[in-house]
Amino acid sequence: MRYGVPGGRARPAPLLEVRDVSVRFGGVVALDGVSFEVAPGEICGLIGPNGAGKTTLFNCLSRLYAHHAGEILFDGRALGALPQHRMAGLGIGRTFQNLALFRTMTVRQNIAVGTTCRQRTGFLAHALQLPSVLREEAAQARCVDELVALLQLGDVAHLPVGELPFGTQKRVELARALAASPRLLLLDEPACGLNHHEVDQLGSLLRDIRLRFALTVLLVEHHMGLVMTLSDKIVALNFGRKIAEGLPVEVQRDPELVRAYLGEPA
Repeated sequence: MRYGVPGGRARPAPLLEVRDVSVRFGGVVALDGVSFEVAPGEICGLIGPNGAGKTTLFNCLSRLYAHHAGEILFDGRALGALPQHRMAGLGIGRTFQNLALFRTMTVRQNIAVGTTCRQRTGFLAHALQLPSVLREEAAQARCVDELVALLQLGDVAHLPVGELPFGTQKRVELARALAASPRLLLLDEPACGLNHHEVDQLGSLLRDIRLRFALTVLLVEHHMGLVMTLSDKIVALNFGRKIAEGLPVEVQRDPELVRAYLGEPA
């Protein structure tokens, strides 16, 4: 689907479309008819108070949760009937608010896990160590080397992840997500637990990888300085409903968003 813009030019179809998505847990409405689109190459910030439904939506996008109504499309393809393990192969990668790393494995081994969805050789080829397997393993090793260098993990690449500081583990998880060559990257509170200097570094890094890897990014983040300066557009949720959408400068002045964060005046 393509649609017109002023001047007769065609805008690309959205890479991600969320259409009237609702999720309920028993009698609790976690998402209530949420709709928005994310264009290719865009960084979209997803904000809202705790309990607004942001992580629930992320879990629907990565198929950890099933949505009860509505539709989610990635590059025009509905995700509702697809299993979780297909998401990485489709081109959807994510990080987690609470790290989901293999703590006893090294940094390199954790990053290498991200390349497995790109494997094309089967069990028999691996058992026979065919030339195609060796070429694939060499390509995966080069990918890991590049990401270790890009995320400045060379000094700790041989260490178990569980021995590393929290901020470093965040970079390992990001590297593992990038190793899967995603087109859409879901970042769940990447600045959580980072100090001011690390947050500044993260902002520069995300701008760099967006361009370097031609990524589209959906970013859940409570650090308002980061999300407002980094995002091309903002979608705000509260109690499972979308309450605002637009440019950062527009959304941060939206009265309903201000009430959601600060409450009604006395």
